[in-house]
Amino acid sequence: MDGFPRKACPQCSYVHWGNYSVGVGALVLRDNKVLLVRRAQEPGKGYWTNPGGYIEQLEMIHETVRREVLEEAGIDADVKSIVAVRDLPRSIHNVYIAFSMEYVGGEPKPDGFEVDDAGFFSLQEMETMNVASFTKWLVHVALQSQDPGLIADMEPIVSLEGHGLFRV
Repeated sequence: MDGFPRKACPQCSYVHWGNYSVGVGALVLRDNKVLLVRRAQEPGKGYWTNPGGYIEQLEMIHETVRREVLEEAGIDADVKSIVAVRDLPRSIHNVYIAFSMEYVGGEPKPDGFEVDDAGFFSLQEMETMNVASFTKWLVHVALQSQDPGLIADMEPIVSLEGHGLFRV
């Protein structure tokens, strides 16, 4: 179907379109330092990463990233914009959306389950840390980009209830 082998029922209209997951990550800056958490579980156990996770079925992506930052690191932050997207085709095709976030409050405190440490770190401090490669790339994007990214459109020109909209 559509040039791809797909599982489908020959007696009804059911088609299995594939397996997908959507993850989000936060780039929270405070005093020119980036919020990082150290993974306490696989994948990535022992690596420092930006906080993040997977969206829930009925959760808006901007709500997911706020929740993940609060759960993993004890930090309250507001979404500013989308600054990067990673597309990773594999057995479960993963799309990852990275958000620039504005620090609101709180001090870094790991959840003790998914992460065992959390803090704000400078680029110099990160040089001696076990920072995951993808996180290094995201930190570069967050600190080097002059473009604000895709911003939330809170007042679209038409009513699109239930949609999360981001635009240039």
